[in-house]
Amino acid sequence: MAGGASPGDRLTDGLVVIDKDVGWTSHDVVARLRGVLSTKKVGHSGTLDPDATGVLVLGVGRATRLLRFVTALGKEYTGQVVLGTETSTLDSAGEVTIVHDMSKVGYDEVVGAAEGLTGEILQVPPMVSAVKVGGRRLHEIAREGREVERAARPVSVGRFDVTPTDEPGVYDIFVACSSGTYVRTLAADLGAALGGGAHLRNLRRTAVGSFTLAEAHPLERPVLLPASEALRDLPRVVVDDNLAAAVSHGQPLEAKSLGVGLEGADAGPWPVYGLEGDLLAVYEPHGERPGQVKPAMVLAPASS
Repeated sequence: MAGGASPGDRLTDGLVVIDKDVGWTSHDVVARLRGVLSTKKVGHSGTLDPDATGVLVLGVGRATRLLRFVTALGKEYTGQVVLGTETSTLDSAGEVTIVHDMSKVGYDEVVGAAEGLTGEILQVPPMVSAVKVGGRRLHEIAREGREVERAARPVSVGRFDVTPTDEPGVYDIFVACSSGTYVRTLAADLGAALGGGAHLRNLRRTAVGSFTLAEAHPLERPVLLPASEALRDLPRVVVDDNLAAAVSHGQPLEAKSLGVGLEGADAGPWPVYGLEGDLLAVYEPHGERPGQVKPAMVLAPASS
């Protein structure tokens, strides 16, 4: 994307979109980027497994405050589902635990099972995830050789496309889903729905919201985007100077004063900008006062 800055520029706050290599944890990427950019304040917007590659969005400096809005964006992935083999991690990094004969499963059956896993569904987080149970992350418990009961969580899968490959029992997949969806669990659930089992391999995240591989860069050559890019997928609000003063002071406001609605896809949060394009704050619905909005965070001081 045009308008980015190289590491040598003086811009110290911003967003970086990395095409993560296989073998790197998200924390590894954060640590390396701190060295590349010579700054300690770096964070990522959502974990990408070491065996997975693709889009990882990171914040630098004050932009780390905005990462939660990136984390909430939908995701897109490609990968492969291997029918007939279950593994301890639900992907190719784990040990094979069960083998099923699924040689008679046809393509139409696979498509039908994938369709059954689209829409609003409940998904049980895998034991290798970072979800906390009883104050501990599941992957920590899994490393001890234990498995605990996990509550199913609602997720949304907009697309789960499957395409046969030249390899028997292996299907290319494309998944568009909500934040918090585990594609490895989708693969395992697909196998179970077909009367056997399956695991995931070659997972690649191709998009986080509107951040795609087209603007992702290698870790050693990051491009720093303006911090406000973290909010580009949210409905934008521009206010005049009088209202900008109230926004900059973090005052609760009537939703109609910002010209926003409180229902549907545009029901917040909303980045609020001044007439000169400065990002002033991010507002969200006021949970205790119907018809009002309040700041989720204030980023700019009031104009003098």
